[in-house]
Amino acid sequence: MPRSLWTAASGMSAQQTNVDVIANNIANVSTNGFKRQVALFQDLFYDIAVAPGGKAGDLGRNPTGTQIGTGVRLSSTPRVFTPGQIEPTGVQTDMAIEGDGLFQVQLPDGTTAYTRAGDFRVDADGSLVTPEGYYLEPRITIPDQASQISISTTGVVTATVNNAETTVGTVTLARFRNNAGLLAQGSNLFRETAASGAPITGNAGASGYGNIRQSSLEKANVEIVTELVDLITAQRAYELNSKSIKTSDQMLSTANDLVR
Repeated sequence: MPRSLWTAASGMSAQQTNVDVIANNIANVSTNGFKRQVALFQDLFYDIAVAPGGKAGDLGRNPTGTQIGTGVRLSSTPRVFTPGQIEPTGVQTDMAIEGDGLFQVQLPDGTTAYTRAGDFRVDADGSLVTPEGYYLEPRITIPDQASQISISTTGVVTATVNNAETTVGTVTLARFRNNAGLLAQGSNLFRETAASGAPITGNAGASGYGNIRQSSLEKANVEIVTELVDLITAQRAYELNSKSIKTSDQMLSTANDLVR
C-alpha cells in the first residue's frame, strides 16, 4: 500500500487538531484574561533508502541521499501570553494586570491556582472572590460599611469607612519562568507544573511584575482576523491532504486495472 495514504491521513488529522485549537480561540474571544493557543507540529520519521554521504560505488559519495517522509504529528499547543486589550468596566473590584504576573486564587482543596481574569466580587463575608467563589490570595476582606474601594497600581486595597480610609490588604502577583508550561484547568484558571516552574510572588509594580489597573479587565488576546486566516489555511491544507489520498487511490485503481 502506498505510504502516501498514511502520510496524507496524518496530515488530515493534524489539520483537524489545528482547527480544534483555532475554534477554541475564537470561542473564547470574549473571555476575560484568555490566552490564545497555537498548534505546533513535527515531521515523523523518514524512510531512508540511501543515507546522505553514502558511497556510490567507486565514483564517490551520494551528496543528498534518498529520504522519504512519513507524515506529521502534533508537537504541542502552547499558549501565547501576550497582553490583551484592557477595557474599563466601572466596577470597583475589577482588576487588570498591565505587564507580567497572575492573580493567585485559593481552590476548595486548599491549593493555589493562577489567573489573568480579574473579575473579582465581594461575597457574603466581604471577601474578594472569583465568579466561582474562590478566594483571592492573600485573602482580602472588605468591611460592611465601606462606601468606596480603592486599589492602587501596586495592589494596596483601601476601603472608605465613615469617611476614613482603611488599608484592608495588598494584592500580590505570581509569575513563572515558563508561562506556557502552566496547566489550564478551565474557569480561567491555571495550575503550576514541573514545566512552568515554581511561582515567584511579589508586589505589583515591583521589578518583573506589572501594575494593577482598578475598574478594568484584560480581554482575550485573540485577534479574529488572524484566527480566520489561520482557519482558512488549515482548511485548505486539509483539502490538499484529502486530495493526496484520492490521487493515491486512483493510482491503485490504475495498477489493479493492468491485470484485468
